[in-house]
Amino acid sequence: MQQERRRDSQQWILDLMVKQTGRVQNFANDEREVPSEVKSYRMIPRALAKQARHAEAIAAAAERAGHTDTARAAYAKAAEIYAHAQHAIFEDDNQEKIYLHRKHLECFEKVVQYADNPVELVEISWEGVQIQGRLHLLKDRRRAPTVLFIPGMDMTKEMFPNPLGNPYLRRGMNVLSIDGPGQGMSNIRKIRVSDDNYERAAGAAIDELLERPEVDPDRIAVVGTSFGSHWGTRLAAMDHRVKALATTHACYGPKTAIFEEASPRFKQMFMYMAGIHDEAEFDAMAARMTTVGYGSKITCPTLMVTGEYDPLAHLEATLELFDEIRAPKELWVFENEFHRVQAREGIAGLELHQFMSDWVKDALDGRLPADLSKIVLVPQKTGEGPYTPPAESLYLPSRSVD
Repeated sequence: MQQERRRDSQQWILDLMVKQTGRVQNFANDEREVPSEVKSYRMIPRALAKQARHAEAIAAAAERAGHTDTARAAYAKAAEIYAHAQHAIFEDDNQEKIYLHRKHLECFEKVVQYADNPVELVEISWEGVQIQGRLHLLKDRRRAPTVLFIPGMDMTKEMFPNPLGNPYLRRGMNVLSIDGPGQGMSNIRKIRVSDDNYERAAGAAIDELLERPEVDPDRIAVVGTSFGSHWGTRLAAMDHRVKALATTHACYGPKTAIFEEASPRFKQMFMYMAGIHDEAEFDAMAARMTTVGYGSKITCPTLMVTGEYDPLAHLEATLELFDEIRAPKELWVFENEFHRVQAREGIAGLELHQFMSDWVKDALDGRLPADLSKIVLVPQKTGEGPYTPPAESLYLPSRSVD
């Protein structure tokens, strides 16, 4: 592969981290993401493909036996692994990437086949191209509040929500998850991301929702994760059809931390997503990718969730954005946690979206105080999770360190 970035010549360091940690990014987390047989980055796609084929074989056998509940769970697992396998390849027209992405979709279609509620594949017209979405609808298709879910840069629209356990659906909300520019099917179609086009594509997704009889047009929320926290924030600032915003796994503020300080994989991947092969050109684009100045334009209730030591958006940048917002707002800071705050000790290992979906529903139902402005430090091993009383301060000496 051609070296395009300053740190490409240091690939051996990333290979060493992969071998030692089983991870390619977010190295502060302890759990492995790739099998122990993986000793270098280039081994990831085929090693994960082997795992995915195993899960898929189990799913097919369960399906033949008529055990559809087991089959759909195994197909969901296979789809997830295939997604991670294809993501590790960031070059156009790569036959392995195309194959692995296709297998990801095939397994997900099996999950949809056996899901308890309708999940529709939608094509969204936007600026002369089509972007794909998955629309998860309530079983009775009644008109209901609807969440537009914006995935992170390393996600596809199939990775969330899980049709077999959708916390938003359980609370009476539809969910549309999209492959925006640079994600999933858009990558395969070479629909590139730029510094400002994702927000326009997401706006087209809201246009699509407003055409649906199952969608309450006055109760549309945006939920974003990881880089979706950046896109979601800017979207809510620009499009006031958004009536609630909840974002997590922070990518707020400028993008120096994610592209210059963290794992080189973030910059490698985003340059591929943008179709840019010149690092200086990309750096100029990245300098425009910020949430600074956007918070003051948000008019809807806003929830922000971050790890105290998130390396992709330092706490100072998160607090600067929070301070900008004049709408009802709440910030959950997970003590001693990093980028991934899903299933952490501070919430007893539960799914984060259990709590976020409650907050979104309260916001859309008008249950939040108009003067809401609260910061919660979610203790790592004690307390009541996000229900913990507000923090006096996040900094010493006024912060409690008990």
